[in-house]
Formats: sequence, structure tokens, C-alpha cells
Amino acid sequence: MPANLTPQYLAAEQRFKDATTTQEKVEALEEMMAVIPKHKGTEKLQADLRRRLAKLRNEAGKKHGISKASAMYSIQRDGAGQVVLIGGANAGKSSLLSCLTHATPEIGDYPFTTRLPQPGMMPYENIKIQLVDIPPIDPNYYEPWMGGIVRQADLALLVVDLGTDDLLDEIESVSALLSDSRIRLSGNTGPENEQSPFMFCRTLIVANKCDAPDAQTNLEILREFFGSRFLILPVSAKTGEGLDPLRQKIFEELNIVRIYTKLPGKKADLSSPPFVLKHGSTVLDAARAVHREFVHALKSAKIWSSEKSRRSVKYDGQMVERTHQLEDGDILELHI
Repeated sequence: MPANLTPQYLAAEQRFKDATTTQEKVEALEEMMAVIPKHKGTEKLQADLRRRLAKLRNEAGKKHGISKASAMYSIQRDGAGQVVLIGGANAGKSSLLSCLTHATPEIGDYPFTTRLPQPGMMPYENIKIQLVDIPPIDPNYYEPWMGGIVRQADLALLVVDLGTDDLLDEIESVSALLSDSRIRLSGNTGPENEQSPFMFCRTLIVANKCDAPDAQTNLEILREFFGSRFLILPVSAKTGEGLDPLRQKIFEELNIVRIYTKLPGKKADLSSPPFVLKHGSTVLDAARAVHREFVHALKSAKIWSSEKSRRSVKYDGQMVERTHQLEDGDILELHI
């Protein structure tokens, strides 16, 4: 199976080849791991990247005595997707994490309360989505490992404070610091067919503290300057306003589908956790998610559409091809 490596991956690979320090090599490998297409054709390449990355980190740890510290900055992916909360000091990221998940981060009204990445799981209907809060992206604090967490995330929430008149400067400062790490915040996934030295991170602007006295005026200014580039969602971690639409939009922007399976002659158990796949996945992809061997053994499949399906054609147990594209909520019966 061809690897079909993306321009972003090839650009990161070239930076790895040009790197002169261990840290530069580690950053390039981390970006390669983040943007490499995840399918069977790249499994060996992914394993090789992990091996080389582990070796470089081990060497760096021996040289600088920071191997244990580096582990503290690594967040293992969990749930249906990983979303990173970024922003300046006192924007309310930790408060949002606490409201949206069951995490209990340290919250204070002083800068740099958060010193390490703080994960939490956000329930959304029948799945959970991982949110990761990181320290403020600030010229006085920014460290390379923070960019590494942004790279590996599926989505970024740029949290800004509607209670301050400096919110435009904060956005520009955050964007500039990430740009130095070759990360571009974008309202879309960025260019797909052109060579670029940047990793484009899909980003939503979360305008927090919409209950503040000057919030409405600042929100209008924010929309004037950034509304054409980013989706802006006003919320309040204090009152809870806007949090439900935010949860919904996070799910939509992850671009995933939930697929259920059933045994022949049995009803689907919709109370069981679904298989979570990327949008555009096929019956064959779902079979692979259920069990790797099913890819070769699959003979046929039947499909039932969800009641909420937006398809023009509803499926009620029809046979479909292995290449049939799935939609959120589909129920699949695999015949082996």
C-alpha cells in the first residue's frame, strides 16, 4: 500500500535532514509523527519514526538530565479526539477545562497558574473527547514542548478574554510565538497541495468571559478583525453560557463519525461505545477497526442509517460495497 505522504510531512522530513541540533531533530520528528497519514501503508514508517524519536530523546536526557522532566510534558492521546486549549495569561483556559470536563486544574487570578499540561475528558453524548490545557503561550514563558503538544492535537481552541482590551494583541502574540515553531493557526486545515514549512492547526476562537462589562464591544471588535478567518464562539466559564454550542462545535470540527455494529439477527446495542472513525471512512475501514483480520475475511455488509442521518437515501438493512462511505450513527452488520 503506498504511503501517500503529504507536503507537510515532506517539509518536516527535510527540516529533520537539515537539523544541526538534537532539539531541532526532535521537533522535526514530532511534527512528522503528527502529520503522517495513519494507515497500513505507513505502519513501518511510523514505527521507525517512534524508534528514532525515542533514541534522540534518550540521548538528550543523558546529556541534560531531563528525561524525567520531558515525560511530564507528554500527554497520551485518549478518547475520540484530542483538543488543546491555547491562549495568553488569565484568559480562563483552566476554568473552561474544569467546566467542560471532570478535571480539577489549579485555577487562579494570577498569571501562569498552569505550569504543566492538564488533560481532562469532555463527555459528548456517547463518547469522550480529550481536552488538554497548557501554560499560557507568552514571550516570558513559551517553551518548545508546548508547540509539540499543539502539533499532535486534532484541534486547537484559542481562548481569549473578552474582558480585556488587549485581546487582539494577545492573539497576535500567541500566533507569532507558534509561528516561530512553524505552526500556523488556521480556520481550516491549510494548503493541501503546496509545499509549506508550516504545520497548519485547525483552530476555533473561544471568546471567554462574555459576561464581562465590555464583552459585547470587544466581541464586535474581535469579529471585525478575525471573523473572516476563524469561527468565533462566545462563552462564559463562570455562568456556563455558550458551553453547549461549544461542545457541539468541537465534535463537528473533529470531523469524526460514530459507527455501531450488530450481529446478524440481533439488535444493535446503542448503549455500547461506538467505533470512532474519521469522516470519509468506508465499510472496510470499519471492519479494520473491529478486527484487523476482518479486512481480508469480510464477504459482505449491511447498513442501517441513524434516525438523525442527513442522507437523502436512508438505509434499512441494505447490502453495501466494501468501499461504501459511512456516516455518523450508521449501524453496520459485517458478514465474515
